[in-house]
Amino acid sequence: MRSTRPDFHGQENPLAQLEAAFIHDSLREQGYDPERLHELPDEVAHRLLAEASVYASARLAEVEARARLVEEVYRAPGLA
Repeated sequence: MRSTRPDFHGQENPLAQLEAAFIHDSLREQGYDPERLHELPDEVAHRLLAEASVYASARLAEVEARARLVEEVYRAPGLA
């Protein structure tokens, strides 16, 4: 299995960078080193990455919802 280390260089999409960071955080919280997943059996590594991806998706949805809320607040009459 190839390395799951995020390549922040060359990624223009900040959400992709944030997603990679959330995936790594999730793996670390579960006690795994993201850079050593290739040492695990493939089925274990795939399961961990799938779980971490679900976590990252939920966190990204939270970030996007908060950004929309902030935008709505600043567009409210009397605040601009």
